[in-house]
Parts: sequence; C-alpha cells; structure tokens
Amino acid sequence: MGSAILAGAPSHSISLVKVGARPSRSNQRFREAGGGDFSSSHRHACARPRASSFTPSLVSQAPNARVNKEESVEILLFNTMSREKEVFRPRIPGKLSMYVCGVTAYDYSHIGHARVYVFFDVLYRYFPFMGYEVTYVRNFTDIDDKIIKRANDLGDDPIELSNRFCDEFHRDMASLRCLAPSLEPRVSRNIDQIIKMISQILENGYGYVLDNGDVYFSLDKFVPAFPDSYGRLSGRKLDDNRAGERVAVDDRKLNPGDFVLWKSSKDGEPSWESPWGAGRPGWHIECSAMSGATLGSSFDIHGGGMDLIFPHHENEIVQSRAACHESNVTYWMHNGFVTVDSEKMSKSLGNFFTIREVFELYHPLALRWFLLCTHYRSPINYSESQLQNASQRLFYLYQTLFDAKRCVEGSQKEEKSYVVSQKAAEIAKALRLSLRSSLADDLNTPVTIGALSEPLKLMNELLHSKKGRKDKSRYSSLDLLRLEVEQALEVLGFSVADYSQVLEELRSKALKRAGLTEDELLLQIHERAAARASKDFGKSDEIRDKLSSLGISLMDGGGDETLWRPSVTSEECF
Repeated sequence: MGSAILAGAPSHSISLVKVGARPSRSNQRFREAGGGDFSSSHRHACARPRASSFTPSLVSQAPNARVNKEESVEILLFNTMSREKEVFRPRIPGKLSMYVCGVTAYDYSHIGHARVYVFFDVLYRYFPFMGYEVTYVRNFTDIDDKIIKRANDLGDDPIELSNRFCDEFHRDMASLRCLAPSLEPRVSRNIDQIIKMISQILENGYGYVLDNGDVYFSLDKFVPAFPDSYGRLSGRKLDDNRAGERVAVDDRKLNPGDFVLWKSSKDGEPSWESPWGAGRPGWHIECSAMSGATLGSSFDIHGGGMDLIFPHHENEIVQSRAACHESNVTYWMHNGFVTVDSEKMSKSLGNFFTIREVFELYHPLALRWFLLCTHYRSPINYSESQLQNASQRLFYLYQTLFDAKRCVEGSQKEEKSYVVSQKAAEIAKALRLSLRSSLADDLNTPVTIGALSEPLKLMNELLHSKKGRKDKSRYSSLDLLRLEVEQALEVLGFSVADYSQVLEELRSKALKRAGLTEDELLLQIHERAAARASKDFGKSDEIRDKLSSLGISLMDGGGDETLWRPSVTSEECF
C-alpha cells in the first residue's frame, strides 16, 4: 500500500459519537459539452475549440491558498510518450487543458474506473492550488457495441440505458468527492463533429470506404507519411498488428491494424445519416473528435487507464494527425491497474467489484484513501484488509480534527495565546512544503498522505497529554495545525463539512461489516465492563478479542468509560 501510514491514534483521542447518519451527496452540477467544428476549407484543416462563454468551474472551487513565490516548485509529470518525468510546461502560461477518457456507460462502474477518476481529480485540484486555470474534459461513450447488446438483452433503448448509467456514474463520482469536470461531451451529441473529422481524414487520403458503408483508417497510407507517429506511445511496430491480438478481425481490412472510423447501420441499432450512409462512429474516433471540439487540436494532457495506451490512444494519435497534421498532445498520462490476485480487474475477466458494492461496507472516502495510498502508476491489489486500514486511518484523522476544532472553539478568550510553538510552526511548514513538493513530483500522493502523520501526532499530544494541556501555545498551535491539515485534505479531496457526520458514517459501516447493531455492541461492552468489575479478566479479554476479530477496537478511558472505533480485523493483521 505504499508508505502512506498515519501515526496510530492514542486511545483517549476517540469520542463516543452517535451512528446512523446517512452519507451526504455532492450537489455539484455536471455539465456537458455541445458541439465543435472542424474546418474543411483546406487540406490540412485543424480543430479549434468551440466558442463558449464557459469558465472552468474549478477556478472557484479550488483551495483558497496559493503558492507563495518563495515556495514555488517545478511540476514533474511522467509522460508515457517519452517514458520519463518531464517538467510541466503548459502551452498557454498559467493554463492547463486536459482530456481524460471517460466510461462506456452500460453498467455500474468498478473500482478500476474509480482509480482513474480519483487520480485525475487530484491533478484537477492540485493545479489550481498551484495557480493554474484548468479546463478538464471527460467524455461519455454512450454509443457502443456493449451498450447496444445490453440494451437488446434488457429490451431497452440504447441511448436511454446509457443515460441512466451516466447518472449512476455521476452519483459514484460525487460520493468519491470527485469534482465535476469542466465539460462532459457525449458521443451521441457530437455526431456532426465526428462526421466532419472522418471526412477530413478521407479528404487527406488516410482512409477508405467499403461497399457496405463502413469507413476504415489506413495505416499503410499514414505510416509512410508520418513515420514518427505510429507506435511511439505503445512501443509497438506496424508488423506487430496481427488480427485477434487487440486488433479486430476483419478480412475486408487492407492491413490488420486498420481500425473502423464509421460503422454502417444494422437492424435494431441506433444510427445517424452520413456521407457514407446511415451508421454510427467507431470507438477511437470519438475521443479525437470530442477533444478537438472542446480543447482544440493541441492541448496539454491526455489521460486514462494503462489499458488505453493500445489500441485506443495509439489510434487517437494517428487519426488526429491524419485530420490535422499539427495535432499534438504534450503529456500522455496513464494510471496503473487495480488487480485481484495479481490479475487486472476488469469486467471481461469477471473479477471486478463495482464501486457500489464497495460502498455497501466501506465509506466512499475509505475507497478514495485506499486508492491514493499507492502511487498512481503502480499496480494496486484490491484487499479487504487495506480498505479496513483506510477506514481506521480516516477515523483517526477526522476524530483528531473534530477534537481539535471543539477544543479551540470551547476555550475561553482569556486563555488563548496567539503565539504558536516553534515545534508546531515547523511541522506546519513541513506539511505545507510537502503538499507542494510531493505532488509536484508526479503526483506522489502516498508521500503527501504520509506527511499528515506528524501534524496529527502533535495535535493529539496537545489535546490529550498532560504536558500538551499545559502548553500556553496549545490553542494557537492546534488551530494552525488543523488549518494546514485541512488545506492538504482539500487538495487531496478529503475535505468534509461536518467531521461528526463522517465519523458516524465510518462507525456505521464498521458495525455493518461486523454484523452488529449499535445496541448489540453496547450490550457486549456492558457485559465486558461487568466482567472487569468482577475481576473475570478471562471473559473480559474474550469479549474484547471477539470484537477485535470483527473490526471493532475497544479503548478503556478514565473511570468506567469504554469507547470503540473501527479497526482492521485481527485475523487480517498479519
């Protein structure tokens, strides 16, 4: 799980809070892009983003703090194209344009999808924090063979089916605290732009039309004209394309690597009129057309999962250059797989867990924490124990912040000192610098999360130790540390409005995993207290160990008070 582990919480830092609150949902609006245009007035016409009065939403949603001049750092991003970290240099100073391939909406999304969009959400948050204006485009594929098959199986309309699952995807993203992208174009609403791009490819001589109206891209024509384009991203050569090996089998193709741009219509399928007859777009052309319509032919970052490198992104590159020779993406970014038993998680392998299934037993923020505790380019193995660990760490995090806020707000004015201790000031500054520098190093979220350990540890010392309670700088130091931690959480996507509510939700999920109601747990805590009072320590330990095996950790406080919090089940600890 990487190196991001928070310091363990002292037992007395946990307050008994009420369970049963329902998770809050984001009320952010999700916008959709309209059209765009590809000029066909000359042979090498290039896309320009459509005229719009839209201002990217994240500019106003970004963290309030900005980087001081003396704290500025160069941002390094790993570029799949060059296979090395490169200093980020935007095409337009102070602005970032980014396109991330979205889901094919025909079913509930799985946690492999969650990893993609949680990672790019951190990037989307971090760049405005560093002073950039960001335009983030994420599409929906709402026309596809899988969608059509699923709709036919259910007796449903393909577009309506896809719309429903687009809505479900939005709900999942809101629960994961992913901000709404600037634009969300859908294929069905950009058919004109797709047809224009295919027409430009054909006009430039890099495609061919079959008798039935299918349109294919011609690698044999393109590769000699642009020998430096095909295969650079994936490392493949044209000779590597053999039918059936991630290359569609079709005897009508002139080259096994040729791919479809337009599919002729079939009975029972949605279709649109085109110069080649009724039909629908191929998969790869969609993103080239929609990225061009929204961001222009050249932009800063194109991203997605590692599985998209070939054939999808490789084919995007060649068809975009075929339509516009100057087309260029500066940085290609891809996240690693989520694996189960060392195999990639995917629907095709049948070894996937939907995001909704994970939410049944774990808080959405626990899934987000789990995903960000491993560097985005590394594979991450799905594990119940790691999700339990994430739940435990989040509980400690939010409990500490809850206690600190309550402590400062409850103090008397005359008791407050506005002098921060040197130790607190140094730890706060270290977190602030780590937030900038670790994320500037190719979005190294595990290091950023690990940097929360020292501030939280000192906060608990100030809250609960005898020495900390006597510290004259206690309240000012707590306030400073809390604000710095909250700033980091804003950038990482863990900022919440109500700590007590999230603590309730985390405890409620822990009870559900344990198969207990709160009353049943309190009854066992009472039985244990009675056993301890009668010095039956064997029974007391038995109850404690049983609850520990269910992921419930008991902590004996002062007097007869016993508190509890979520933990990793004892059999999963080793």
